[in-house]
Amino acid sequence: MPTAIVIDGAYFLRRFRHTFPDLNPTSPENVCLGVSAIADYHLAARLGPLPTLRAIEAKEFLPVESSHLYRIFFYDCPPLTKRLHFPISKKSYNLAKTSEALLRLAIHDRLAGVRKVALRLGRLNENVSSWRPKPEAVKRWIESPSDFAPTDDDFEIDVIQKGVDMRLGLDIASMAFKHQVDQIVLVAADADFVPVAKMARREGIDVVLDPMWGSPSKDLLQHVDGVRNSRLGGKP
Repeated sequence: MPTAIVIDGAYFLRRFRHTFPDLNPTSPENVCLGVSAIADYHLAARLGPLPTLRAIEAKEFLPVESSHLYRIFFYDCPPLTKRLHFPISKKSYNLAKTSEALLRLAIHDRLAGVRKVALRLGRLNENVSSWRPKPEAVKRWIESPSDFAPTDDDFEIDVIQKGVDMRLGLDIASMAFKHQVDQIVLVAADADFVPVAKMARREGIDVVLDPMWGSPSKDLLQHVDGVRNSRLGGKP
């Protein structure tokens, strides 16, 4: 039976430059290459080397072509595209024109056309109007409260993902109950995925965790059948 690759997109993009130091994280084509290469890496653990691994050095995109791959599921949220005002300067801030938003949209557009990839999009809380201090800003404030003078750069938008975990859980449940796969590779690290990992294992699915050399939750580590970090492009 085939393998399914299930990717927490936000986590994958955060860890991308660590797992793929030779690929450009601002290139949608290179991000798609990384998605396919991760799938090839885990299939190679069962079947032997596949073409995308060799394509890393050439930086050429090759879609995964294997009957042993059920599908690559990529879960993410479209970026916010509203206008806000910075918390300190009160200047207008158009989220739709930021480099992060443009890149995220370009990655989604590129992934939507990649063979064997199912793009599953949730949404961000559109009612967001608040900012939260960045952890490093809080640390500076605590260390030296009298000298701390906050700027706009000390804050980040307080957003909440909606629907991503639900879509991921439903897809895994469907594959497990219908016995469509016998192995699921979960590219993630959050303890929120413990219930679906436990459920899949109870249905006889081999659940492999790929944290991309990150630090996964201890609870999640207890409910998978093993950890296999992608080694593509060299270990960070």
